[in-house]
Amino acid sequence: MKNSIRDFLAMIAIAVVVYIGLHFTVQTFVVYGPSMQPNFWNQQRLIVNKVVYNMHEPERGDVIVFRPPNYQRDSYIKRVIGLPGEYVEIKEGIVYIHKEDGSIIRLDEPYVNDLASRSYTSGIIPEDKYFVLGDNRNNSNDSSNGWLADGSDVIGKAWLSIWPPDKWGIAANYPPQDYDATAAGE
Repeated sequence: MKNSIRDFLAMIAIAVVVYIGLHFTVQTFVVYGPSMQPNFWNQQRLIVNKVVYNMHEPERGDVIVFRPPNYQRDSYIKRVIGLPGEYVEIKEGIVYIHKEDGSIIRLDEPYVNDLASRSYTSGIIPEDKYFVLGDNRNNSNDSSNGWLADGSDVIGKAWLSIWPPDKWGIAANYPPQDYDATAAGE
């Protein structure tokens, strides 16, 4: 009897430790809406890595889950495009990054199917802020509407797709290919 109580309490302790460990390291997230299509679909379920940004800052191309400005909704999912100290220019759907060193890069974004028809220029992105865009550029509430994602509101990085079964696998995080627009005379 004494051993069975001790075993039961040990099992409870292990379950609590595992629960706490998972609670602080990963989180499930449900994609709502079409803003990240064709890479993430409405009702797709993801696991978000909540600790990765304790080791380094978000990088261009990362897909992040974050609390939106004014907490209009629980969470958004968007791709990081512009980093602190840069400014972003969108001309006829093509994204240009003006870096702190004065160089200009044009992003080659293979994850975007349709380029947005609009143009936009951000100001210089402040420290701990990120310019984020949805992959479905013509149907996304994102930084091209005049707001930035705050680093303190970032929940984590999209890591694994767990539902539906045909979408199982590593999330579509990859850095866009930089194309030096300055050297090309654009």
